[in-house]
Amino acid sequence: MARRIWWNARDDVPPLLDAGEDIAACWDLGAVGKVLHGGSRDDPPATWAHAHGLEPPARQQSDLGLFAFDDDGSLPVRADGQLSTAWIADGPTSTSARADAWARLTSETQQLQEKALLALPDPRPTPTAQPLALLTAHAESAAALLAVELHRDGLPVDRSALSVLLEPIIGPRPVDDAHAAARRRARDDVVRRLFPQSDGVDLRNPAQVRDMLARVGLVLPDTRSWRIEPYAATSPAVAALLSWRKAERLATTYGWAWVDRIGDDGRLRGDWTAAEGAGRMTASAGLHNMPAELRSAVRAEPGHVFVRADLGQVEPRVLAVVSGDAALAQATADDDMYAPVAARLSCDRPTAKVAVLAAMYGQTSGTAGHALRQMQRVYPQALGYLHEAEEAGRVGNELRTYGGRLLRMRPGWGRFARNAVVQGAAAELFKAWAATVRAWLPPGAQIVLCLHDELLVHTPIAATAETVDVVQRALDATAGWWAAGSGVRFVADVNTGETWSAAH
Repeated sequence: MARRIWWNARDDVPPLLDAGEDIAACWDLGAVGKVLHGGSRDDPPATWAHAHGLEPPARQQSDLGLFAFDDDGSLPVRADGQLSTAWIADGPTSTSARADAWARLTSETQQLQEKALLALPDPRPTPTAQPLALLTAHAESAAALLAVELHRDGLPVDRSALSVLLEPIIGPRPVDDAHAAARRRARDDVVRRLFPQSDGVDLRNPAQVRDMLARVGLVLPDTRSWRIEPYAATSPAVAALLSWRKAERLATTYGWAWVDRIGDDGRLRGDWTAAEGAGRMTASAGLHNMPAELRSAVRAEPGHVFVRADLGQVEPRVLAVVSGDAALAQATADDDMYAPVAARLSCDRPTAKVAVLAAMYGQTSGTAGHALRQMQRVYPQALGYLHEAEEAGRVGNELRTYGGRLLRMRPGWGRFARNAVVQGAAAELFKAWAATVRAWLPPGAQIVLCLHDELLVHTPIAATAETVDVVQRALDATAGWWAAGSGVRFVADVNTGETWSAAH
């Protein structure tokens, strides 16, 4: 199969899609460079420098055209080995000679990246024909392509249905800025009237809200919602504050300006990034944080439905793979792995779930303390893996995820490292699964949302059964090579519906 190679999908893919090209396989130099070398740089000068063992030039050199004094753009590579930003600015494909030179540089960089990937150890007990790091590169490249397609295609949203959902919470659409400001003050006053001596309190200022709560006898270290929620049942004032916060979030992040972002074609679009932080996909325009109460407005177009697939308990299952803990791997045979874990820990299921999540997120005290101590005894390999990652992060040592992504650390990042090695590996599995689903989907079906561990596929009604089958088979196939030899089972909850909420 022919494989397209480009520097980064964000810049190079849109013209190909506009030309109607159907891209089946690709290698994204920027995405692979981020896997090998960490960080957020995927621009050609940085990607080239990393591949050639050079210190990447300052970002402003490529962004603002601040070229080296000897960089006249006549050659693609400067005397110091860096990629010529002046040459790029003049147009690397503007003539056939330049296009040939650019193709040679592209191929050279890809070969260096592949060599570096092949040098990484394969952590799987039973490696497949292609090393895991190389497979990760293919999946990350496909995810970068998918990110461009997600931005192009957008998420189907019913503007009228969304307006109906929003209006009872944030009020009718304001006629102008003055009307919006007046409405905002009115919403604030509903809360302030319930607290003594609170005229002029800024409800968006945590320190002022903490003082306001103290005046009704609630002396708290902070004003996080989870901390004050237990008082809502007995305090109308606290209940009103929590309701205000919900309405405020909807009004500011998901208000009428957000409704106006929906295109004339009924699609909501945001900018997608294939890998941030430990490697998760992210999106702007509120696509990754849409409140559950608004998801019924995400409606399939006529003749279509949504197929929603959510990986079940993916991070604990990933922990079983990456740590090589045979006892934890055994628990993944169940659809609900927390049940056998609870039996091994001699506790109820909710406590077992809290203990497993607390172990991955670095919380070692509290109500799950006893169960955590039991986990240390029952699953020593899994807990040891997390402890080693935390120690590396505490002193600032670099780590690599199971699939090979470099995680740069700073001293004191112990708890971040503890979770990043699991979250990062889970992101790699998810993107490999999404890439496989994308490649196997029937005509007319498209992925329209990637939400952490959840895929939302917009598919013709006639192809619903085929799409459901693809989602399931793709997970089995992906897990087959990603977790080869681990004995870990991955599951997905798959449902269909005309709206996102109905597919839950």
